[in-house]
Amino acid sequence: MILRTVALAKRYDTHQALRDVDLEVPEGSVFGLVGPNGAGKTTLLSIIAGLRRPSSGEVHLDVDRGDVAVCPDAPEFEPWLTAREVVRLAGSLSGRLPTDARLDALLKEAGLGAAADRKVGGFSRGMTQRLGLATAVVGEPRLVVLDEPCAALDPAGRVEVLDLVARFGSRTTVLFSSHILADVERVCDTVGVLAHGRLAYQGPLDTLLQEHVRPTWRIRLRGPTAPLLVALRATTWVRRAEEIAPATVEVEAANSRAGEAGLAAALAEAGVPIVAVEPVGADLETAFLDIIAASDASGGI
Repeated sequence: MILRTVALAKRYDTHQALRDVDLEVPEGSVFGLVGPNGAGKTTLLSIIAGLRRPSSGEVHLDVDRGDVAVCPDAPEFEPWLTAREVVRLAGSLSGRLPTDARLDALLKEAGLGAAADRKVGGFSRGMTQRLGLATAVVGEPRLVVLDEPCAALDPAGRVEVLDLVARFGSRTTVLFSSHILADVERVCDTVGVLAHGRLAYQGPLDTLLQEHVRPTWRIRLRGPTAPLLVALRATTWVRRAEEIAPATVEVEAANSRAGEAGLAAALAEAGVPIVAVEPVGADLETAFLDIIAASDASGGI
């Protein structure tokens, strides 16, 4: 693990922002930290970045502090500097002054090659965000911490920034927070869910979806649905089987493995003409809501 926290807690007067957070970030991962507004995401990242002190607990980094880079949700730069000057200055401050070739390549990767010598005071919000990411990685850090990198961006700007995060994540470890679940699902391989200041889940994104989203298939038939419904409801792996539209059945399995193994046999037993069998996509939003509901039911403690 490139980063671990142990029993990390933060209290502001009477408000407990973080409660015993044991976070583990694998090296080489793109780790998405998600949670409702006020869950403690910014507080946690600020402590990891060394910008705030915890009330208790520990942060263990498997890298030097000089190998950790941070980009805030709204980076700001001196408006009279050019993009090239901003990134060169960031490299200088990191102790790893980039060559001109490295600068050009990085600005081009960030989609700012044509704007390299423009003053950044005239940059759009999306251009400024991409410039912030470029300054974060110019020193070739081993861990990059991003707080809401897509905040306040329009859909096109979000796509550009997420694509950039994914490219950077192919060569370093990225930890970023977001309340936009689709963004996390787009680029992350590992995810942590914060609720009421506690880490309610952490692990591979695929595992999260498997554990918290019931596998479902939609089957379109040519003919009556009754024979298939009878065959499905006679099995032990089916949680739910119902006709949701004319000649269309939706079946929910107890788990993915049982459904994948049993569905073909049930279709064969029913002997009905099949037009299509389509999986109903599992998404992070469904899993997230399931975890938050469980946390709310327990009172967040």
